[in-house]
Amino acid sequence: MSNRPITDWLPITRKEVLERGWDELDVIIISGDAYVDHPAFGGAVIGRIIESEGYKVGIIPQPNWQDDLRDFKKFGKPKMFFGVTSGCMDSMVNHYTANKRRRSNDAYTPGGEAGFRPDYATITYTKILKELYPDVPVVIGGVEASLRRVTHYDYWSDQLMPSILVDSGADMLVYGMGEQPLRELLRLLGKGAPFDQLTNIAQTSYLAPRHEPVPDSQWKTIALSSHEKCLRDKKSYAANFKHVEQESNKLKADRIIQAAGDHTVVINPPYYTMTETEIDQSFDLPYTRLPHPKYKKRGAIPAYEMIKFSVNMHRGCFGGCSFCTISAHQGKFIASRSKESIMKEVDQVTEMEGFKGYISDLGGPSANMYGLKGKVQEICDRCVSPSCIHPVICSNLDTDHSSMTELYREVDKHPKVKKAFVGSGIRYDLLVEGYNKNANDSINEYMEQVVTRHISGRLKVAPEHTADETLRVMRKPSFKHFHDFKKKYDHYNKKHNLNQPLIPYFISSHPGCKEEDMANLAAETKDMGFMLEQVQDFTPTPMTVATVIYYSGYHPYTMDKMYVPKSEKEKRAQHMFFFWHKKEYQQRIKDKLVNKGRRDLAEKLLSRQIVQDVLEKQPFTDSAKSKVKGKRPFNKKKNFSKKRRK
Repeated sequence: MSNRPITDWLPITRKEVLERGWDELDVIIISGDAYVDHPAFGGAVIGRIIESEGYKVGIIPQPNWQDDLRDFKKFGKPKMFFGVTSGCMDSMVNHYTANKRRRSNDAYTPGGEAGFRPDYATITYTKILKELYPDVPVVIGGVEASLRRVTHYDYWSDQLMPSILVDSGADMLVYGMGEQPLRELLRLLGKGAPFDQLTNIAQTSYLAPRHEPVPDSQWKTIALSSHEKCLRDKKSYAANFKHVEQESNKLKADRIIQAAGDHTVVINPPYYTMTETEIDQSFDLPYTRLPHPKYKKRGAIPAYEMIKFSVNMHRGCFGGCSFCTISAHQGKFIASRSKESIMKEVDQVTEMEGFKGYISDLGGPSANMYGLKGKVQEICDRCVSPSCIHPVICSNLDTDHSSMTELYREVDKHPKVKKAFVGSGIRYDLLVEGYNKNANDSINEYMEQVVTRHISGRLKVAPEHTADETLRVMRKPSFKHFHDFKKKYDHYNKKHNLNQPLIPYFISSHPGCKEEDMANLAAETKDMGFMLEQVQDFTPTPMTVATVIYYSGYHPYTMDKMYVPKSEKEKRAQHMFFFWHKKEYQQRIKDKLVNKGRRDLAEKLLSRQIVQDVLEKQPFTDSAKSKVKGKRPFNKKKNFSKKRRK
């Protein structure tokens, strides 16, 4: 790093701007993350794109918003606009746990230190810029802006908030992966177009006066219920989301408008999925792949350390999971890089300082979606479904895994690569014939390749739950398919004399999930030999089906009323079932199940003697007696099987 000239990085100080011979900048980017010049970090990608279009760009990473604001002033006024992003994460997700406890670290800051960005960072940064430079346009983007582009529920303040454009005062919002709209914005500004007339750029959003007609466009327009109506009526808020999600995931979408305060929020439809050439262009920019040298004395940046020897092969996810924001930001259609671009990056990784032959991840949002797309494009062009694989795998989806297997083998052949691991999540449902009914033999070849060559000790997969009703809400397949996957996984491990544990991930307190569902989950996974240590509590994040249900109590597609565990007591009660093997939880688990009349579940989770002691010491309530009436009592002469005792 020390041998490279500072001009290899985009400038982050006034001195670095002057070293390039510049006296002013065209665009200034404000970011909540430290500056890492790597294609996995949005600020770097946006900066390099602006540079590639021939403009002068600088980055102000993690500016101090609590002093005299000198960081915001150090570059002066840009000629074109300020670009603002909270960073790679929503600042509230970055700062708080599912229990709303403040996190003590920040993976996107040197040394992992917390406190280098504000809550609601995009709003805070933009308001400061608007006070300092009221005549300079501000363009906001990144995950935080993207997922808050319409009326949304904010879990941390427990309220509905309008489009982030309203609260921030920004002039334009670029949502999703912003390369295409950004290039168009730069080209139009370069031709002299006034900023306030740029109302027809796809994948952007802006504010128009509420009581004036919205500007004409080539798109059809869908009007959502206003922000004020959403505040009064939770059903209206829930009904809005179906339109938002569908238009976000359509290849030929409509424009969306929503009234909020004195404004009409106008959201232009997204660009068509990036072509191979377009996504290659983004990844092939001249990144140093390193943090800026100024951070050297402050310590490593944890998020960078995790991915510095990894290669991202594609974007997008067609899973459509109801708790996930990937498709809302990256889209459901897969944009895959060319084999040549990927191998070029592999070459770069192998030349990096500290590389010891191991690529930490060769994947994407879902590792085994690389290259997968519709067989007949016209069918995809008309599709409005948020998922290509739920409730069944679309018959038009080509799930051939051959290109992935071939690419893995190509990386394996690289003389400087000892192992290339697949650390991203794998969609196991694509790999079992019982669910992927149109699959060919390529899924078996792929799975054997992964098991034998690309697992770093253990494989993580995410069935998320065992209860069919909860899984339907999650848009995940029945847990029976996970059983099939585990058999297949165990088969390939045994065939090659390997012992690589399978680590399933689950979510507790998800909308639609009841306590008994969690007890059943614990019992079923115990039967399978799992002792779960890491479990995620559901965290409501903007722009997901599950969050809409959490706030409103209604499913946005059916408008059915749904149960939602909200209180701390309900969440703790669900979470504790994962830890049936810990003594400190066993008494509460016993009490809970016995009082609910579910001795059958208590029998599965706990030893017979423990449960019998509870039955003798704790009388049933009337409701519990009615629930267990007619159930088989414990047979004191019959021991549990060895399988149950494990």
